[in-house]
Amino acid sequence: MITEAIIAVEKEDIPSLNFPSEAVQRTEKQIKLLKHKLSRSMILGNIHRVKMRITFEDDECVKQVRTTIWAVGDKNIVLKKGVIIPICRVIDIM
Repeated sequence: MITEAIIAVEKEDIPSLNFPSEAVQRTEKQIKLLKHKLSRSMILGNIHRVKMRITFEDDECVKQVRTTIWAVGDKNIVLKKGVIIPICRVIDIM
């Protein structure tokens, strides 16, 4: 559970953020659940244009963006206009 404040950001601000290469700490069960949420969110975004709340951590703090997920790769998620968030830095998707 996140105890610090979550800062809301706009999708357009994400390319200017710095993401460390280390993954945020998660258990195997949390990783499996996140992968399931990523797949489901991509389908909802592409078919129904549903916006998701993506909580992630850059090199400063925990942030959250509300947007559609267009694609999920092995290492990154892709948002509209080619904006990328590394999966290893994603905390949760709601």
